[in-house]
Amino acid sequence: MISFTTALVCLMLGYLIYGQIVDRTFGPDKNKKMPCYEKQDGVDFMPMQPVKVFLVQFLNIAGTGPIFGAIMGILFGPAAYLWIVLGCIFAGSVHDYMCGMICIRKGGVSLPEIVGDELGVSMRQLMRVLSIVLLVLVGTVFVTTPAALLDTMLPLGNKYYWIAIIFVYYILATLLPIDKLIGRIYPIFGLALLIMAAGLLYHIFFSEGYVPELTDSTFTSHHPQGLSIFPMLCITIACGAISGFHGTQSPLMARCLTNEKYGRPIFYGSMITEGVVALIWAAAAVKFADTLPGEGTAYEKLAAMGNPSVVVNEVCSSWMGTIGACLAVLGVVAAPITSGDTAFRSARLIVADFMNMSQKTFVRRLLLCLPLFLVSVGLLFLDFNILWRYFAWTNQTLASITLWAATVWLCKNGKKYMITLVPAVFMTCVCTSYILVAKEGFQIDLNIGLTIGIIAAIASFAAFIVWKRK
Repeated sequence: MISFTTALVCLMLGYLIYGQIVDRTFGPDKNKKMPCYEKQDGVDFMPMQPVKVFLVQFLNIAGTGPIFGAIMGILFGPAAYLWIVLGCIFAGSVHDYMCGMICIRKGGVSLPEIVGDELGVSMRQLMRVLSIVLLVLVGTVFVTTPAALLDTMLPLGNKYYWIAIIFVYYILATLLPIDKLIGRIYPIFGLALLIMAAGLLYHIFFSEGYVPELTDSTFTSHHPQGLSIFPMLCITIACGAISGFHGTQSPLMARCLTNEKYGRPIFYGSMITEGVVALIWAAAAVKFADTLPGEGTAYEKLAAMGNPSVVVNEVCSSWMGTIGACLAVLGVVAAPITSGDTAFRSARLIVADFMNMSQKTFVRRLLLCLPLFLVSVGLLFLDFNILWRYFAWTNQTLASITLWAATVWLCKNGKKYMITLVPAVFMTCVCTSYILVAKEGFQIDLNIGLTIGIIAAIASFAAFIVWKRK
């Protein structure tokens, strides 16, 4: 319990100390006229209360990410603690904060426009394509998964009935003004996820079972399949440490923020909160598995439980009874649906920025959304087991590119850029190494892949230094 408790404290200190450093480095202007007032359109740009913005931002970036990713990531062993804490404080929270705050400074533009302004026209086009592909994939997968689960719990004869119902909700959430549906139900779901985490935290401290310690061969992989910690762990746990998907979500709330002084608690703070949720689920999953009957280590028992949604249901139902079962439904059904609808909403806004099309009228919003939904419907009939594996890499590659864009922005504006440069170099190494050694990549030798990843990171750092001197 010492390692878990220390990790929790470190996350909180990370917000109080390093979050303050990041905030001062950026330099929020409390007197700046905000996009929610300058461009208020009653749809996407509109002022919201800071507490509501925080809860919506938290649920936007969370969904099932910090739950499923942490359950799969803890299979590597206690090294997952280190990645969640260090990744969250020094990479993920900085990434989300910079996306939101730079978006405000640029008048509420989408992520590809931020990247394009700093890294050039070619990168702008690449980010437009990558972002839309990523968001449509997220939206589609978060239709099929909850639909299958709902069909199991409340069968209507065919899962496609549930898919149709979820799509109707997606269409409404994507087209309606942000305060009509998302602004009203997201805070409720966000609070429910936090209540679930609080209940698990109690059982982590007071229920039977063993919680991994950093003294348990931290840098040796405990994964039943023998996967290496680096770079696999850094891709497996994304939303609980750093995720490119978050970069597409922060601008949604940047358009609703009423003052730059709220940037730290909302953007940096919501990512720290997500890290806490991920840390709790990582410890809870192993502790619960350790109490299950049978032979093998807790990691082997956890892996044998199969799909993370099964783990969520078993842990919540066993530890928290009926209330836990209801929260489990929220975690594996409502949470992914809420990530899916904001994914489509973000995709609409990215296309709107690209086409310079106003979103004030319902017809224009519908024209942009229909092609996205049609593509998503077509993808429902494909095998997503392969596509989703590539999503994980695309997600972190997006985060890496965004960190480089933030580094250039900080440098151009005469600010200390090391806070984004270091994680940008690190994530470049992670993404390069992963695609080279993973089974869905080039499947080359791990040592060779890591060497090339390090070379790529050094080369990107050198390119930045050359650019800076020029």
